[in-house]
Amino acid sequence: MTLEGRAALITGGARMGEAVAATLATLGADVALVYRASAGPAERAAAAVRTRGRRALTLDADLSDPAACRTVVQEAAATFGRLDVVVNMASIYRATPLDTLDAAAWDAQLAVDLRATFLVSMAAVPHLRAAGGGRIINFSDWTSASGRPRYPGYVPYYVAKAGVKALTEALALELAADRILVNAVAPGPILPPSGASAAEVSAVEQATPLGRWGGEAEIARVVAFLCESDFVTGDTVRVDGGRHLK
Repeated sequence: MTLEGRAALITGGARMGEAVAATLATLGADVALVYRASAGPAERAAAAVRTRGRRALTLDADLSDPAACRTVVQEAAATFGRLDVVVNMASIYRATPLDTLDAAAWDAQLAVDLRATFLVSMAAVPHLRAAGGGRIINFSDWTSASGRPRYPGYVPYYVAKAGVKALTEALALELAADRILVNAVAPGPILPPSGASAAEVSAVEQATPLGRWGGEAEIARVVAFLCESDFVTGDTVRVDGGRHLK
């Protein structure tokens, strides 16, 4: 699918969203960006879209609210007159020790990482059908895509991201006849966490077969590939420098 003259919606992605938005705009798409607590990165991403001659829209929304999931899709489609691509990047990444994990923390994680991915996708389906097909690209995690947890303290995060992989496969089957291709990206060591020490950054590099952090451009390239491919669906692409091999 060519992206020229099409419209995309990106949820979340404060750390990687700008590169994804810029890449989609370079390929010809207008881009709507949904943010919650990262207005600055969202506006920078919008500016990057506009400098490439495409339209941009920023939307402040709490995607743990089901109504907000529907609203952002409606606003993006109304602004651009169509919707062709949905990139579900919104996520919460925080440690929760098992002994302190309760129902509220569990629900908060799954509401954003899994339920919002489902609700935004479902709200987008009528618009993608109206466009004659489209793409849904969800974001999982390299650990969940590899089928086993690696880090203690992330039970709801791991489960939510495993659910995203399963949701991707199920939606791909359900929507294939509509020419809506559904895939997932599973990032690994892309950008060091803010506040990471030099020793921590180095330890990840040593544990990664390619010996480095990938950088957000690697994610943008994979998203672009999944948008343009007409024969890849139901897959989860690990972008982890081979980290899952160790």
